[in-house]
Amino acid sequence: MKILVLNGPNLNMLGIREPDIYGTSTYKDLVALIEKHCAEKGIEVNCLQSNHEGDLVDYIQQAYFDKVDGIVINPGAYTHTSVAILDALKAVSIPTVEVHISHVDERESFRQLSYVSYYATRTIIGEGFDGYLKAIDFLADGVN
Repeated sequence: MKILVLNGPNLNMLGIREPDIYGTSTYKDLVALIEKHCAEKGIEVNCLQSNHEGDLVDYIQQAYFDKVDGIVINPGAYTHTSVAILDALKAVSIPTVEVHISHVDERESFRQLSYVSYYATRTIIGEGFDGYLKAIDFLADGVN
């Protein structure tokens, strides 16, 4: 099984950015946690992050050609603005789980809209880094 984990803008700043919301663990810590979890389960994983919407669209499209079985995505701020990311997910038709570290539903009103949720099979919010592991497990259970 192959899973792509995508992170959008500012997630590279984990540990620095608003630690009261996102905690003090870094993006590097997140990737290490995901890679360890996937290694234990025999899942091939590729973790990518970009602050650029077009890069995220390119990664999603490439997942189709790489025959990825599932996508875990935290689109960051693009959650609330990007029809392009939604359209890319719809185009490749790969099972997708949307993840948010924080409780976006309890934050500013503009964070209530998620374009990605129009496609995602499941959305996991407010579970911190564990949300990524739950998303991976969900995809692994559903695809196998």
